[in-house]
Amino acid sequence: MTNDDTTRRLDHTDDPDYADNLRRATLASSVGSALEYFDFALYGLFSALIFGDLFFSNLPPELAVVASLASFGVGFVARPLGGLFFGTLGDRLGRKWVLVVTIALMGGATTLIGVLPTYDSIGVWAPVLLTVLRLLQGFGAGAEQAGATVLMAEYSPVRRRGFFSALPFIGIQLGTLLAALVFSLMSLLPDEVFFGWAWRLPFLSSFLLILLALFIRMRLRETPTFVELEKHEQVAERPVRDIFTTGFPSVVVGIGLRMAENGGSYMFQTLGLAFVAGNFIANPVDRGVATWGVTLGALIAMVVLPLSGHLSDRFGRRIVYRAGAVFLLLYSFPAWWVLSQGHPVGVIAVIAIGIGVAVNTMLGPQCAMLPELFGNRHRYLGVAMAREISAVLAGGLAGVLGAYLLAVSDGDWLLPAVYMATLALITTASTFLVPETKGRDLLRHDDAIRVSTDETHAAISTAVR
Repeated sequence: MTNDDTTRRLDHTDDPDYADNLRRATLASSVGSALEYFDFALYGLFSALIFGDLFFSNLPPELAVVASLASFGVGFVARPLGGLFFGTLGDRLGRKWVLVVTIALMGGATTLIGVLPTYDSIGVWAPVLLTVLRLLQGFGAGAEQAGATVLMAEYSPVRRRGFFSALPFIGIQLGTLLAALVFSLMSLLPDEVFFGWAWRLPFLSSFLLILLALFIRMRLRETPTFVELEKHEQVAERPVRDIFTTGFPSVVVGIGLRMAENGGSYMFQTLGLAFVAGNFIANPVDRGVATWGVTLGALIAMVVLPLSGHLSDRFGRRIVYRAGAVFLLLYSFPAWWVLSQGHPVGVIAVIAIGIGVAVNTMLGPQCAMLPELFGNRHRYLGVAMAREISAVLAGGLAGVLGAYLLAVSDGDWLLPAVYMATLALITTASTFLVPETKGRDLLRHDDAIRVSTDETHAAISTAVR
């Protein structure tokens, strides 16, 4: 059977068994995405708005915010290590079991944050323990989202891969929405209750999501493309070596594609909230009101995300991705100026549009595009490396570097605007470096960018002759 024959067989959505496995994979990926982004959005909101008071109360308020966002950024440092470790296992042992382990590790670390003593109780050990748990959370998350991305791309029907691959990432919006709603409601509590014990409840509740995710994923089957690798005894023995030789160009381009999407997301969700609710502007906005921007952004994204995935199936991944990057580029300066004015309605609208439209117009096609960049034998590791190295460079640095720039410039809105626009420029340029991947055969072992380069050289040679 040829690769084309196998691809057509895997694309039969009218097969009841295939359709059942596709629904199960969508559910498994969605629940994992919801848990990961509930954890990360929750930690991001708390680090931007209250962890400075709880775990860094020995520092001046402005530096406490920087230190708190630094603890948020530390988790991103562990993500490439987790991506390297679990990504290698995913390419050697399969996608399913790695996703079971990562969800347990990530969710367990989040739950333990809910029982941590604060600085007033144990002093410097409080931020130390918080940082350790954040590292464990990041280590597990380093392969969680990459695994969900690969899982859905390999299960999805070829002609609608962009749409189906984007569907589980609605779980990202559900997790973000849930975290924002929880925080907004808890902000209504008296400060002595909120800062005393109530802040722990959302972290402890992650345990219930872990149990649900584990139950679903234990019933999941391995992806059809990995089964084909096992059937023909073609599973990679050294995926790390492959990714740093043949797969490295795709990793670099994947990092560039992620800079605006990932960095923009965390700048709006963490730095933007810290900016408008802290001491950086003349008229600070109530933290509970500002958080509604994240809530509304998540609701908008639940429409934009599958829509942009669908559009990438019709018009191509690159053009849709580029549209989102250019939109963020043009949006950066007016957005941060409006945030600096401190008007609640303007703050909510800017954050909602930034998250819901700008970021998710890129995320929609990205869900299929990143797996399509890599060959089957090192796809999990390749996607994990591209996602998590960019998460350090963009998402991890966004909060702490942005907060530092604001602190040393007395809250000058122009600096984070320049920073965001730079990320958008990098991603816009990256869309011109990647070949169109729509409809690519995921059973192929070679990378899309390597093939594109070889084909370009062949075309030049032919033209010269």
